[in-house]
Amino acid sequence: MKIYAVGGAIRDTLMGLPVNDIDYVVVGSSAQEMIAQGFRPVGKDFPVFLHPETQAEYALARTERKTGTGYKGFHFYANPTVTLEEDLERRDLTINAMAQEVGEDGKWFGPIIDPYNGQRDLATKVFRHVSDAFAEDPLRLLRIARFAARFPEFTVAPETLDALKAIVRSNELGVLSPERIWQELARGLVSKKPMRMFQVLLDTGAAKVLLPPTLASELTKENYREELVVHLHNSGSRLEDRCAVVLIHLLAVEIRSWAECVRMPNEVRDFSEIFCELYQLIHKGLSEANQSSNALSWFNRADVWRKPERAQELLILAEHIGMDVAGLTKALHAAQDLNTAKIISGLADNERSNGESIRGAVEAERLSAIASAL
Repeated sequence: MKIYAVGGAIRDTLMGLPVNDIDYVVVGSSAQEMIAQGFRPVGKDFPVFLHPETQAEYALARTERKTGTGYKGFHFYANPTVTLEEDLERRDLTINAMAQEVGEDGKWFGPIIDPYNGQRDLATKVFRHVSDAFAEDPLRLLRIARFAARFPEFTVAPETLDALKAIVRSNELGVLSPERIWQELARGLVSKKPMRMFQVLLDTGAAKVLLPPTLASELTKENYREELVVHLHNSGSRLEDRCAVVLIHLLAVEIRSWAECVRMPNEVRDFSEIFCELYQLIHKGLSEANQSSNALSWFNRADVWRKPERAQELLILAEHIGMDVAGLTKALHAAQDLNTAKIISGLADNERSNGESIRGAVEAERLSAIASAL
């Protein structure tokens, strides 16, 4: 049998990027032989084995045939007769369909095996699919969109864009698991140029299927995209910050609804909801007569009393994208500096053990401090 390093590890090595994970393919072997050599089987849908010493994953070379819908609707065939070229043919992009042999010492050696011209497409910075089977897996659309965000200098080959549009027309995006959708979108959001991911979703027609309706509609406007590019550049690289910036013009109820659809982590969802409400407060609430009560309502909504660090992160993000939060920040500090124990001690004896009375007194003092600061 022969062992090869394949896929992203070869691509990243050729691009001079750090290699974090290595996929290994074993050609000319069987499950029985792998087990006999000490490998531990872990795969259910296809034979994958853990190396007895390094615990790295080794997969038998395999082919696949579509038998159902979605990215799980495939029958895999692993056999010692399956060649490396056949295994590489089932991969998504030519730049991910290259391999190099691995010696007994674990080092790569020999020429790069590149049957589908991945090195050519790497040099010309083109995403090109390997075979017609590409369009059978709807998850690949999200992977290409995410790759576009990670490698923004690459373009999508016209025939590959057509294949992506075919995936949208097949309606199979609807059978992707919410977790996988969020996983790919989240990885794209924290990549170099997230807007490139959204552009692929727009160009293929997938935006209206995968994104909140309001966001999908806004992304079609050039001025909105230009503004979003600037905001994303200024927001840093945290997932919470970038997601909040992307969803800033949505209502909290829209964010909550979409978050449930894609199984967004609660902390990311909450941060985005509170940030969109901060945006509305700055642009509407603080210009009204009841600005102090509006500010206090947002402080309570953001739970700034128990989570001051998150409040600070929200205000810093707002400042980074050009929102005027100086007054609100001053008001927050004034309210946080209040001595709660002193407020309670000023209550009548019969009110000091009454939770409602304490809350009311603290709220009144906070409102007064906010009004003075604003």
